[in-house]
Amino acid sequence: MDLEAIEQRIESELPDATADVQRARGPHDDDHLAATVRSPVFEGDTLVDQHQRVYDALGELMTTEIHALELSTETPDPG
Repeated sequence: MDLEAIEQRIESELPDATADVQRARGPHDDDHLAATVRSPVFEGDTLVDQHQRVYDALGELMTTEIHALELSTETPDPG
């Protein structure tokens, strides 16, 4: 699984997003990932809604190639 392709997928689906995706550490690190996603689109969203936006951006990858995703979402710093 190409981590850069996953980052690009997130960034293309979420406005002004930056994504950093890495393999999670552990016994299943091939399909267990950790991602930090920053986008102004998250402003005002609940944490659940922010995460759902990322899952929606990943679409079928969440059921085919990604078994688990440790997710951190952020809005850009104002200054």
